[in-house]
Amino acid sequence: MTVPPSTSHVSRFTFHPSPGQTPGETGSPLDAFFNPAGVAVIGASANPNKLSHGVLRNLISFGYRGAVYPVNPGRKEILGLPCYPTITAVPDPLDLAVIVVPAPVCPAALHECGVRGIKSAIVISGGFRETGPDGLALEQELLDIARQHNMRLIGPNCVGTLDAYSGLDTSFIRTMPEPGDIAFISQSGAICGGILEWTAGKGVGFSRFATLGNAADVTETDLIEALADDPRTKVIVAYIEAIKDGPRFIDVASRVTPHKPILVIKAGATEAGTRAVSSHTGSLAGAMAAYDAAFRQSGVIRVDDVEDLFNFALALAYGPLPRGHRVAIVTNAGGPASLAADALEEAGLTMPSPSVETRDYLAAHTCSEAQLGNPIDMLGGADAADYEMAVRALLADPAYDAVLPILVPQALVSPAAVAEAIGRASADFPDKPVVTCFMGDEAVREPMIALHRHRIALYQFPKQAARALGVMWRYAEGREGKEGNKGKGERRNAVASSENRRPAIDVPEGRTHLGEAEARPLLAAYDIPQPRAELARSPDEAARLAAGLGFPVVLKIVSPDAFHKSEVGGIALNLGSEDKVRDAYVAMLERVREHRPNARIDGVLVTQMAPPGHELIVGMRRDPQFGPLLMFGLGGIYVELLKDVAFRVAPFDRAETLAMIGETHAGKLLQGLRGQPPADIDAVAEVIERVARLALDYPRIQEIDINPLIVYAAGHGALAVDVRMVIDQLNGALGA
Repeated sequence: MTVPPSTSHVSRFTFHPSPGQTPGETGSPLDAFFNPAGVAVIGASANPNKLSHGVLRNLISFGYRGAVYPVNPGRKEILGLPCYPTITAVPDPLDLAVIVVPAPVCPAALHECGVRGIKSAIVISGGFRETGPDGLALEQELLDIARQHNMRLIGPNCVGTLDAYSGLDTSFIRTMPEPGDIAFISQSGAICGGILEWTAGKGVGFSRFATLGNAADVTETDLIEALADDPRTKVIVAYIEAIKDGPRFIDVASRVTPHKPILVIKAGATEAGTRAVSSHTGSLAGAMAAYDAAFRQSGVIRVDDVEDLFNFALALAYGPLPRGHRVAIVTNAGGPASLAADALEEAGLTMPSPSVETRDYLAAHTCSEAQLGNPIDMLGGADAADYEMAVRALLADPAYDAVLPILVPQALVSPAAVAEAIGRASADFPDKPVVTCFMGDEAVREPMIALHRHRIALYQFPKQAARALGVMWRYAEGREGKEGNKGKGERRNAVASSENRRPAIDVPEGRTHLGEAEARPLLAAYDIPQPRAELARSPDEAARLAAGLGFPVVLKIVSPDAFHKSEVGGIALNLGSEDKVRDAYVAMLERVREHRPNARIDGVLVTQMAPPGHELIVGMRRDPQFGPLLMFGLGGIYVELLKDVAFRVAPFDRAETLAMIGETHAGKLLQGLRGQPPADIDAVAEVIERVARLALDYPRIQEIDINPLIVYAAGHGALAVDVRMVIDQLNGALGA
């Protein structure tokens, strides 16, 4: 890769360090990656086409006031700076090393940094895990060295870090962003240069910017935790391909999001590489289910593309957050206002009419043809004074929580003057957000600068502005809920772990599936209600047991070779007498042998016939990043067809359980529809939480399906009618 010519590195602005900011001032242990007292570039080159030359040039081009030290034994000076033969020869102050040497040399260079006492290092070089097993071993060597010397390491195979306030730029990217409120974390270096170019054209400023590369040591979660304490960062945005430690990510993000929004774009949403699954839960919990659940329950806002990522971040950075969902649109063109109204409704926002007083005031100050409902359409002749008057009146109206002005530039109206007018009106109402749409390109460049000066986000299309307001409301609503929760930031399961709950279940060698007969004791240990059941090994025994349980009963085949009983005719329902039980037993074995001639049959499970009720599914799939992923939804035979399911990552508390239930059509059905009595939602919540606890206590269980879970009217409980589990292939007792 070649570095762009030095003229391409000229910043679009003149850097002025913030008052009182001194290189080397630290708050978080990771601050040295953004505001070090001194930086050494190991492998610095005088060749303008080398990445290390680009790194060195960026360090001296954007106003960084700390010391910069090139390290190269073959040079005396580079870019006017004295060059040092080794890192051990570099004088103080020095607390960050940037390593840009061939991969095989990197471990030795990092070791020398550790000997020198440097506690922070960035390895730009590639050639590690991304290249295969040998590279992975080399990367592990780097990590071992960093831990040996108590160092923090960003990379390898990354693009570096930058701080728009300290002027530090350890990357070789051509653009330094303007100072702003948004911190950006990326697991991909390749997209960063393009993002900086694009956001610069949109007037988006950054506080800090970091690429993680292979993230051998410092992860996205580490940086989110550090940015939580950065006073210049108001919004954290991240491009994520994979999260290493899912539970820690949820814990950290749950603590940060009540105070700072986190927006994430998640790459790699396909099913490629996922293992084969055998349960309904496994087949429905796709590649993104755990990520979506983790983001939702930790307050992280997931977006689908880069444009949304920064459009939404800008609105959240400028604020303030709306206190409700009521929005007023004021415009000079009806078509764009209609598009904005549609988008506001899609985003969950409402557009009430103005109060009588506000309507009368607008009528007295606009042309007689103006439309004064909502949207308020002042028609094409509306000028800056009209916009200032209308925006001020709408912000003053208690009927509204936010205002969305839309301008389609006209020949006789100055967009810049309209922008300043909106800014003046907004300044008098600091507790209500204003988000604007000025349609156009060249004509809105000057207004964009003016509005950003007033900390008002500008968008070029109505839908963008409306969706940004929607995200602001969604975050405000979610934050209010989190702040209302006691113990916020703590992930607690409502059912405590107990060794007394954990029976050791013997699993025959090679088994990967547990049928209902084997899984029932686990549910019983966690007080999950089930119909009474007994195992029979002959028709007469089945008849006798059925009489003891009480009619009607159900017969279910017990066979390690018939995991899905209905597929082999292994179920007989609603048997009302001993003779019917005997006949059904014989007929069932014949059907099973016809479908599975070599099936091992351990007997037949005789269970009470559960009364009818709402059929639900409660399941669990163990996710490799996040752990137990719980599923709830509409059950029965149509579960995979309807896919009415919601997910959460365990552990979670009762509020999260109820939110999970409420996200589904099944949850709405349980509340009672068309005069039907409400169902026992608390009993369903108890089952979900007990399955979550069971999964946390038994790491060998990979999947659980309770289908159906039949729930009855409020106060009458629920029954787990059928259950099956998938386990790993380790031998011995489960949970011993």
